[in-house]
Amino acid sequence: MKINKAQFLISNTDITKCPDDGKPEYAFIGRSNVGKSSLINMLTNHKNLAMTSSKPGKTMLINHFMINDDWYLVDLPGYGFAKRSMKGRAEITKIIEDYILERKALTNLFVLIDSRVPPQLIDLEFIQWLGESNIPFSIIFTKADKMQRNKLDTNTNDFLEKLKEEWEELPPYFITSSEKKIGRDEVLNYIDEINKSLTE
Repeated sequence: MKINKAQFLISNTDITKCPDDGKPEYAFIGRSNVGKSSLINMLTNHKNLAMTSSKPGKTMLINHFMINDDWYLVDLPGYGFAKRSMKGRAEITKIIEDYILERKALTNLFVLIDSRVPPQLIDLEFIQWLGESNIPFSIIFTKADKMQRNKLDTNTNDFLEKLKEEWEELPPYFITSSEKKIGRDEVLNYIDEINKSLTE
Protein backbone atom coordinates (compact mmCIF):
# COMPACT_ATOMS: atom_id res chain seq x y z
CA MET A 1 0.00 0.00 0.00
CA LYS A 2 1.19 3.49 -0.83
CA ILE A 3 0.04 6.29 1.45
CA ASN A 4 -0.59 9.38 -0.64
CA LYS A 5 -2.51 11.35 1.93
CA ALA A 6 -2.50 11.38 5.74
CA GLN A 7 -4.13 14.08 7.79
CA PHE A 8 -5.24 14.61 11.35
CA LEU A 9 -9.02 14.77 11.66
CA ILE A 10 -10.23 14.89 15.26
CA SER A 11 -9.32 14.19 18.90
CA ASN A 12 -11.78 13.42 21.66
CA THR A 13 -12.55 11.25 24.67
CA ASP A 14 -16.09 10.30 23.64
CA ILE A 15 -16.60 7.56 21.07
CA THR A 16 -19.99 9.01 20.13
CA LYS A 17 -18.08 11.97 18.70
CA CYS A 18 -15.80 9.82 16.54
CA PRO A 19 -16.34 9.85 12.76
CA ASP A 20 -19.57 8.11 11.73
CA ASP A 21 -18.93 7.56 8.02
CA GLY A 22 -18.37 3.81 8.48
CA LYS A 23 -14.82 3.76 7.11
CA PRO A 24 -12.63 1.03 8.65
CA GLU A 25 -10.47 1.99 11.60
CA TYR A 26 -7.09 0.53 12.49
CA ALA A 27 -6.16 1.48 16.04
CA PHE A 28 -2.73 1.45 17.69
CA ILE A 29 -2.16 0.97 21.40
CA GLY A 30 0.65 -0.01 23.75
CA ARG A 31 2.34 0.71 27.03
CA SER A 32 3.92 4.09 27.66
CA ASN A 33 7.25 4.60 25.84
CA VAL A 34 6.63 1.73 23.42
CA GLY A 35 7.25 4.02 20.42
CA LYS A 36 3.67 4.40 19.20
CA SER A 37 3.90 7.94 17.84
CA SER A 38 7.19 7.20 16.08
CA LEU A 39 5.66 4.09 14.50
CA ILE A 40 2.61 6.02 13.27
CA ASN A 41 4.85 8.70 11.76
CA MET A 42 6.96 6.02 10.10
CA LEU A 43 3.96 4.17 8.64
CA THR A 44 2.43 7.35 7.22
CA ASN A 45 5.79 8.80 6.17
CA HIS A 46 4.98 12.01 8.04
CA LYS A 47 7.60 13.25 10.48
CA ASN A 48 5.18 14.99 12.85
CA LEU A 49 1.74 13.51 12.16
CA ALA A 50 1.59 11.98 15.63
CA MET A 51 3.27 14.00 18.34
CA THR A 52 6.22 12.27 19.98
CA SER A 53 7.26 13.22 23.49
CA SER A 54 10.16 12.66 25.85
CA LYS A 55 7.55 12.12 28.55
CA PRO A 56 5.81 8.74 28.18
CA GLY A 57 2.04 8.52 28.31
CA LYS A 58 1.20 11.90 26.78
CA THR A 59 -1.57 10.58 24.52
CA MET A 60 -4.77 10.99 26.51
CA LEU A 61 -7.24 11.25 23.64
CA ILE A 62 -8.62 9.15 20.81
CA ASN A 63 -6.87 10.62 17.76
CA HIS A 64 -8.26 9.96 14.28
CA PHE A 65 -6.11 10.34 11.16
CA MET A 66 -7.65 9.98 7.70
CA ILE A 67 -5.50 7.89 5.36
CA ASN A 68 -5.93 8.11 1.57
CA ASP A 69 -9.54 9.27 2.14
CA ASP A 70 -10.23 5.56 2.58
CA TRP A 71 -9.57 4.46 6.18
CA TYR A 72 -8.69 5.77 9.61
CA LEU A 73 -5.55 5.28 11.62
CA VAL A 74 -6.48 5.71 15.28
CA ASP A 75 -3.96 6.61 17.97
CA LEU A 76 -5.25 5.44 21.37
CA PRO A 77 -3.99 6.33 24.87
CA GLY A 78 -1.48 3.89 26.30
CA TYR A 79 -2.42 1.38 28.98
CA GLY A 80 0.79 1.87 30.96
CA PHE A 81 -0.57 5.13 32.38
CA ALA A 82 2.89 6.60 33.06
CA LYS A 83 2.74 8.74 36.22
CA ARG A 84 -0.96 9.47 36.65
CA SER A 85 -3.31 9.71 39.59
CA MET A 86 -5.83 6.97 40.32
CA LYS A 87 -8.56 9.20 38.89
CA GLY A 88 -6.50 9.80 35.76
CA ARG A 89 -5.92 6.08 35.32
CA ALA A 90 -9.62 5.35 35.66
CA GLU A 91 -10.46 7.99 33.05
CA ILE A 92 -7.93 6.62 30.56
CA THR A 93 -9.10 3.04 31.17
CA LYS A 94 -12.68 4.07 30.41
CA ILE A 95 -11.65 5.83 27.19
CA ILE A 96 -9.72 2.75 26.03
CA GLU A 97 -12.38 0.21 26.98
CA ASP A 98 -15.25 2.24 25.51
CA TYR A 99 -13.46 2.53 22.19
CA ILE A 100 -12.27 -1.07 21.96
CA LEU A 101 -15.51 -2.69 23.14
CA GLU A 102 -18.08 -0.41 21.52
CA ARG A 103 -16.54 1.06 18.39
CA LYS A 104 -18.16 -0.81 15.50
CA ALA A 105 -15.78 0.68 12.93
CA LEU A 106 -12.76 -0.86 14.69
CA THR A 107 -11.41 -3.30 12.12
CA ASN A 108 -8.13 -4.28 13.74
CA LEU A 109 -6.26 -3.28 16.88
CA PHE A 110 -2.47 -3.25 16.67
CA VAL A 111 -0.94 -3.94 20.08
CA LEU A 112 2.61 -2.56 20.30
CA ILE A 113 5.16 -4.54 22.30
CA ASP A 114 8.65 -3.26 23.15
CA SER A 115 10.97 -5.90 21.69
CA ARG A 116 13.84 -4.81 23.98
CA VAL A 117 12.32 -6.21 27.16
CA PRO A 118 11.19 -9.66 28.37
CA PRO A 119 7.44 -10.44 28.34
CA GLN A 120 5.58 -8.00 30.57
CA LEU A 121 2.54 -9.14 32.55
CA ILE A 122 0.57 -5.99 31.70
CA ASP A 123 0.95 -6.73 27.96
CA LEU A 124 0.00 -10.38 28.36
CA GLU A 125 -3.04 -9.52 30.47
CA PHE A 126 -4.19 -6.88 27.99
CA ILE A 127 -3.92 -9.34 25.09
CA GLN A 128 -5.79 -11.95 27.11
CA TRP A 129 -8.58 -9.43 27.69
CA LEU A 130 -8.76 -8.73 23.95
CA GLY A 131 -9.15 -12.43 23.27
CA GLU A 132 -11.86 -12.82 25.88
CA SER A 133 -13.64 -9.81 24.38
CA ASN A 134 -13.38 -11.20 20.80
CA ILE A 135 -11.47 -8.15 19.54
CA PRO A 136 -9.56 -8.62 16.25
CA PHE A 137 -5.95 -7.70 16.89
CA SER A 138 -2.37 -8.08 15.74
CA ILE A 139 0.95 -7.57 17.51
CA ILE A 140 3.69 -5.15 16.49
CA PHE A 141 7.09 -5.60 18.11
CA THR A 142 8.78 -2.18 18.13
CA LYS A 143 12.37 -0.89 18.33
CA ALA A 144 13.89 -3.90 16.55
CA ASP A 145 17.01 -1.88 15.69
CA LYS A 146 17.91 -1.28 19.33
CA MET A 147 19.57 -4.64 19.97
CA GLN A 148 21.47 -7.52 18.41
CA ARG A 149 19.45 -9.88 16.20
CA ASN A 150 19.84 -12.86 18.53
CA LYS A 151 18.51 -10.83 21.47
CA LEU A 152 15.60 -9.61 19.35
CA ASP A 153 14.77 -13.19 18.35
CA THR A 154 14.99 -14.35 21.96
CA ASN A 155 12.68 -11.63 23.27
CA THR A 156 10.05 -12.00 20.56
CA ASN A 157 10.09 -15.79 20.79
CA ASP A 158 9.78 -15.64 24.58
CA PHE A 159 6.73 -13.42 24.24
CA LEU A 160 5.11 -15.68 21.64
CA GLU A 161 5.82 -18.73 23.79
CA LYS A 162 4.06 -17.02 26.69
CA LEU A 163 1.05 -16.45 24.46
CA LYS A 164 1.01 -20.11 23.45
CA GLU A 165 0.33 -21.00 27.08
CA GLU A 166 -3.16 -19.53 26.64
CA TRP A 167 -3.69 -19.37 22.87
CA GLU A 168 -4.13 -22.26 20.48
CA GLU A 169 -3.36 -20.02 17.52
CA LEU A 170 -1.09 -16.98 17.58
CA PRO A 171 -2.32 -13.65 16.20
CA PRO A 172 -0.52 -12.06 13.24
CA TYR A 173 2.63 -10.26 14.35
CA PHE A 174 5.18 -7.89 12.84
CA ILE A 175 8.75 -6.86 13.67
CA THR A 176 9.33 -3.13 13.22
CA SER A 177 11.80 -0.29 13.64
CA SER A 178 10.64 3.28 13.19
CA GLU A 179 14.19 4.54 12.62
CA LYS A 180 15.07 1.91 10.00
CA LYS A 181 11.51 1.64 8.58
CA ILE A 182 11.63 -2.10 9.17
CA GLY A 183 8.23 -3.75 8.85
CA ARG A 184 6.53 -0.75 7.23
CA ASP A 185 5.51 -2.53 4.04
CA GLU A 186 4.37 -5.63 5.93
CA VAL A 187 2.02 -3.68 8.24
CA LEU A 188 0.60 -1.51 5.46
CA ASN A 189 0.10 -4.49 3.15
CA TYR A 190 -1.72 -6.30 5.94
CA ILE A 191 -4.09 -3.34 6.31
CA ASP A 192 -4.52 -3.22 2.55
CA GLU A 193 -5.44 -6.91 2.43
CA ILE A 194 -8.09 -6.44 5.11
CA ASN A 195 -9.51 -3.39 3.35
CA LYS A 196 -9.77 -5.31 0.08
CA SER A 197 -11.50 -8.22 1.84
CA LEU A 198 -14.10 -5.81 3.23
CA THR A 199 -15.13 -4.71 -0.26
CA GLU A 200 -15.35 -8.20 -1.78
